[in-house]
Amino acid sequence: MKALNIIESAYRGTLEEQDDTVVWLTHAMKGAGAELDVLLKGNAVNYAVASQHVPSLVFGERVQSHGPHLADDVAGLIGKGITVHIIQEDLDARGIQAGELIDGLTPVARGDLPSLFEGYDHIWHW
Repeated sequence: MKALNIIESAYRGTLEEQDDTVVWLTHAMKGAGAELDVLLKGNAVNYAVASQHVPSLVFGERVQSHGPHLADDVAGLIGKGITVHIIQEDLDARGIQAGELIDGLTPVARGDLPSLFEGYDHIWHW
């Protein structure tokens, strides 16, 4: 079984040092032998911007100084052999240039999604 994780809802559960839940789950499932790839779309295309910085979060006296490093997490997926597709039109709509992105992404046009989906047994949209 080969599955494609489509990540569209960005920055869910990432206020502390935790990663995006689906990115973390993809890492874990790949480590257990699953055949997975990822498609970043909508606001989640921001995960691939290399120069992201998350400032500290302060609640009264409590300082959370270890924010998530989502670009590193996505690069880790690529390092594990997971293909990370990214929708070009979503990058364009946000003014994100190719030079701002981590290496190893596979851009895809929105119109090519049906052909992409044919290569997977399951499509999971988050």
